Amino acid sequence: MFIEPAIIGGQRGWIEVICGSMFSGKTEELIRRLKRAKIANLKVEIFKPSFDVRYDSVNVVSHDANSITSTPVENSQTILLLAQDVDVVGIDEAHFFDTEIIEVCAALALRGIRVIVAGLDMDYKGKPFAPLAGLLATADFITKLHAICMVCGNIASMSYRKTSAKERFLLGEKEVYEPRCRKCFYQGMHK
Repeated sequence: MFIEPAIIGGQRGWIEVICGSMFSGKTEELIRRLKRAKIANLKVEIFKPSFDVRYDSVNVVSHDANSITSTPVENSQTILLLAQDVDVVGIDEAHFFDTEIIEVCAALALRGIRVIVAGLDMDYKGKPFAPLAGLLATADFITKLHAICMVCGNIASMSYRKTSAKERFLLGEKEVYEPRCRKCFYQGMHK
């Protein structure tokens, strides 16, 4: 269970990272935290990559169809420019951004902003996404979520690609990806 960070010594800014495999509930958790911040009357701004239009071209939408209004952006530097006069910044699909997202989040936190980032920690080959690896190293709080392995039913931390496509970034849902545990993931990769 996530515990809201306390304000320590007057410091308000920090970075929270929500990571895990496909279908683990990352966006759902991001939306939950952002809605709670809004209930607390905090000024919230949410961003997502502009090319991610799987469910909606503007809103951040979870697989369970929960949504929250966001601002689609082309690159991470735009977030720094647009996040003015806010208390909380939410960023979905952070693995799709350039590695400058790490410095952008650090700069926002230094401004006293609570930064909540969600994204995949590994690609379909089980290799870390550089933006998330850097964010995990610099985050104040980390939440790793797990899905259920679609092969054996154990806890899943890997995103198995069911197609033969080779590009690293391939938008898709259940027709393209399924969550798998480590054993079933590697068995599938080597068959």
